[in-house]
Amino acid sequence: MKGISTRRRFVALLTAILAALYFLLPLGAAGEFSLRASKGHGHSLENLLWIIHHEGFASNLWTSIRLAAVAALLVLTLMVPTVVLVNLGAARWKRVVEFTCIVPLVVPVVSLAIGAQVAMPAVLQNWNYELAFFYVIIALPYTFRTLDTGISAVPLKTLVEASRGLGGGWWHTLSLVIVPNIRTSVISALFLTVALASGEFTITSLLHWTTFTTWTVAVAQENILGAIALSFFSLVTVLMVFTAFSTVSRLHRTATPADTI
Repeated sequence: MKGISTRRRFVALLTAILAALYFLLPLGAAGEFSLRASKGHGHSLENLLWIIHHEGFASNLWTSIRLAAVAALLVLTLMVPTVVLVNLGAARWKRVVEFTCIVPLVVPVVSLAIGAQVAMPAVLQNWNYELAFFYVIIALPYTFRTLDTGISAVPLKTLVEASRGLGGGWWHTLSLVIVPNIRTSVISALFLTVALASGEFTITSLLHWTTFTTWTVAVAQENILGAIALSFFSLVTVLMVFTAFSTVSRLHRTATPADTI
């Protein structure tokens, strides 16, 4: 038994090392390539600074941040209560909701963008916040599964009955009892939505809006190294933020092991 356990640990360690190399080597190569100075002499931040100081950087970045924040808020507002309800007392509707959330994976992006835009109210068609609704749609398959997994791992009925027994309303039960117990899933759904919204290009381009992603693609035609540098540092920044949030959430959960009532 000891030999089997040692072999399993070795296989797990080897797998982790190979996975890390598979992820880190291309990332490191892209970082090194993007930091090359002019004419290949040494390394510097000139490529990144060039694109940062380029006209339109701040405005388009702010546009993408606003749209991603709105999309994340809409996803959580829509999906958390929905997933709670289908797991609590409307189980017969769970397959319907799950199928509906999977549909964006099989619908062509062109059909989704053009068809859905025509169906939208005219006020939204002339407002770039319509993109936030599209971001919500393309994030549904991932956020539903993430939240559903988190809720399935907690004694949902027990938590709800205990809260209701103590006089808590549905809003207090949802916000103060259920959400803290699925905090990790909520954070994961939030970051999935932000990541998808921040990097979405096809729908934005088809609808002729300009966001940070489409602006970067256009600017990359002038300085490909600058675009790679920006992509590299953006990815590293997102990973650092995600790691920080996950660490804080884990430490908070360890400090307060009983998140229930």
